[in-house]
Amino acid sequence: MTRATRVLLLALVCLPAWTHAMSDQADGGYTATRYPIVLAHGLFGFDAILGVDYWYKVPETLQADGAQVFITSVANSNSPEVRGEQLILEIEQVLAITGADKVNLIGHSHGGPTTRYAASVRPDIIASVTSVSGVNKGTPVADGVYDWYQGGSPLTGAVEGLATALATAIDFLSGGGYEQDVIASLASMTTADAMAFNQQHPGGIPASACGEGDYEYNGVRYYSWAGAEPLTNILDPLESVTVVASVFFDGNTPNDGLVGACDANLGMVVRNDFRMNHLDEINQTFGIHHLTETDPLAVFRTHANRLQQAGL
Repeated sequence: MTRATRVLLLALVCLPAWTHAMSDQADGGYTATRYPIVLAHGLFGFDAILGVDYWYKVPETLQADGAQVFITSVANSNSPEVRGEQLILEIEQVLAITGADKVNLIGHSHGGPTTRYAASVRPDIIASVTSVSGVNKGTPVADGVYDWYQGGSPLTGAVEGLATALATAIDFLSGGGYEQDVIASLASMTTADAMAFNQQHPGGIPASACGEGDYEYNGVRYYSWAGAEPLTNILDPLESVTVVASVFFDGNTPNDGLVGACDANLGMVVRNDFRMNHLDEINQTFGIHHLTETDPLAVFRTHANRLQQAGL
């Protein structure tokens, strides 16, 4: 199945929601944004695999109150430049299907730099970029793993092989058909490479260590939010990933297990201290999150309304 066919099928599946979004009633819907919302996944991400959605219940929640939502799928492991070019092609397909002039991008994790690249290269088709715990200034997790990889350990080849096999399997099961490059993806998330990337694509990047960036750059609005707690609910079987990865951070750095709270800042910072880990932020695993924190779906709904109020 070609990529254009997959997007067209998605359009047909979601047609009732889109028709509603373009009606007079939907214009007053809480999440009915002016431009379609396009979701971009992170490292080892996907649209859906074997009935498991990466953005668990996020599209349905936004569509219920009027939003037009598209789920994109790019190479799950590659540089933000490669992934960004692939994303631009999918955005162009969304524009062709909907007749819209622009889209609102929401990128999670490595989807942060990916969406930022797209906005930097094609600001004419991007209304806003929202980074959800984006790796915008790198992460010590990538620094540590990449340093270990370059150290020449006898295990590096085996680990790279396993990571590539995982990326290839995810791509196959999600119907992507993309070339994967795990090492390029890892390197792009190191602090050094992130700094170089930010020089080329500075939109929304804060000048200070934990401040906000430009709210608007080159005609594109920038927003962000992030979690700051690696362990949130012991019932979540994937909590072990964020808990183990959090050892790369020093004890004084708030983080969600994979990205530092301040390093995720971009443009207008909604919050960077949610009691969420890196998976909670996209309502994984199956909606399990901290019992006393705001439901991640409510955060997405509120943000869609924020975009609506901004005329986006």
